[in-house]
Amino acid sequence: MRRVVVTGLGMINSVGNDKESAFQAILDGKCGIDKITIFDTEAYSVKIAGEVKDFDPTTVMAPKEVKKADRFIHLGLKAAQEAMADANISEADHNPERFGISAASGIGGLPAIEKNSIIIENRGPRRISPFFIPSALVNMLGGFVTIAHNLQGPNLSSVTACAAGTHGVSEACKTIMLDGADRMLVVAAESAITGAGVGGFAAMKALSTNNDDPQHSSRPFDANRDGFVMGEGAGALVLEEYETAMARGATIYGEIIGFGESGDASHITSPSLEGPLRAMKAAYKMAGEPKVDYINAHGTSTPVNDKNETKAVKILFGEGNVPAMSSIKGHIGHCLGAAGGIEAVVCLMAMRDGVLPPTINYTTPDENCDLDYITDGARKAEVNVTMSNSFGFGGTNGVLIFKKI
Repeated sequence: MRRVVVTGLGMINSVGNDKESAFQAILDGKCGIDKITIFDTEAYSVKIAGEVKDFDPTTVMAPKEVKKADRFIHLGLKAAQEAMADANISEADHNPERFGISAASGIGGLPAIEKNSIIIENRGPRRISPFFIPSALVNMLGGFVTIAHNLQGPNLSSVTACAAGTHGVSEACKTIMLDGADRMLVVAAESAITGAGVGGFAAMKALSTNNDDPQHSSRPFDANRDGFVMGEGAGALVLEEYETAMARGATIYGEIIGFGESGDASHITSPSLEGPLRAMKAAYKMAGEPKVDYINAHGTSTPVNDKNETKAVKILFGEGNVPAMSSIKGHIGHCLGAAGGIEAVVCLMAMRDGVLPPTINYTTPDENCDLDYITDGARKAEVNVTMSNSFGFGGTNGVLIFKKI
C-alpha cells in the first residue's frame, strides 16, 4: 500500500485568516466567539458564534464571481489557496490528471437555501437566483476549487455532519493508497451561522445559551458546559504519495499512518460511547498501535460527548495511560463539517512546532472528565504522533492518526 504524507496546509477560522496567525492565536488561548453580526438575533435564544472576521471573498474570487458561490465556498477557496501555495508544487511537477480533490462540508450552502426560500415565499419562484443551486451544493466546493487549481483527478465530497472534514482526509488518503491519484487536495469548509442554522440547533437544545459571556461560552470538559457554540471556517491539506513528495524535495508535515471510521447505529443526534471507540480502535490498529503524544479531541462542550469521549479514550489506552488531550472548540466554536479539517491542520502544526494547543475555559472539574486536557496554557512537548477525533450526527465517526517523519 502506498504511503501518504501531508505537504501543504491552509486554515481560516474565527481567530485567524491564515494558518500561522490562527495557530498562534490558539496557542495564546485567544477566543473568536462573540455576538453574532451576520444576522439579527433579537428573536433568538442563542446570540453568539465564532464568525470569521475581516475576510473579503474578492481576494480569492473575481468580484463578479462572488455571488455565484456561497460563503462556505469562499472560505474553502481561501484555505485551499494557502495550502496549495504552501505545498509549493511547480508547474513541471503538476500533473492535473493525477491530482484530485476531496471536499467536505456538513451542511454546505445553508445561507443560500435560507435566502432563496424567503424569496420563494415573498416574491415567488420566478425570482429565485440562477446561482442558487450551484452556490449551495456541497460538491460545488470541490468544483470551484478544482477550476481554480486545475485539478483533473478524482473529485470527491464527504457530507457526514461534523465528521465530514475527517472523512475528507481519509477518503483522499484511500484514493492515493489505491493509486487513484498521486496527490489530493482536501478542503473542509462550513458557514452555517444563519437564522435557520442557529435556530435549528437551538431548537434541539444543542447550543450554549451563555449569551452574556461569549468568550467563555464554549467550555469543553468543564462541569458547567451547556452546549456547543457554532463556528465557521475552513481547513485544507495537500496529500501526496510519499515517493512523489520526496522526489521533488517537498516539506513534509507528517504521514497519515491510520484512519478509522464507524457508525453508532444508536441515535440520530446523541453520540454513543461504543461508536467513537470503534473508530479510534480501527485507526490505532491500522497505525500499528504507536505511542500517541497528543489527542485533538472532538470535545464539543456538550454534556454527553465530552463524557463519552473521555471514557472511550480511557478504554483505548487504559486508565492512567491516556495521552494529553485538548479541544480547540473553546477558541473557535464548532465548525461542523470543517472542524475535522481545521483540527487536522492543528495536529500537524503541533507536530511541526513541538507544542500542544490548550483547552480554554476549563475552570470547574467534572468527575466524568478527569484527564489531562492541557488547561494551563500551550505546552511545549515532543510531538511525534497525534490523533484527531470527529463524531457527527447520524452516528458517523472518523479518526485520523499522523506521524512525524
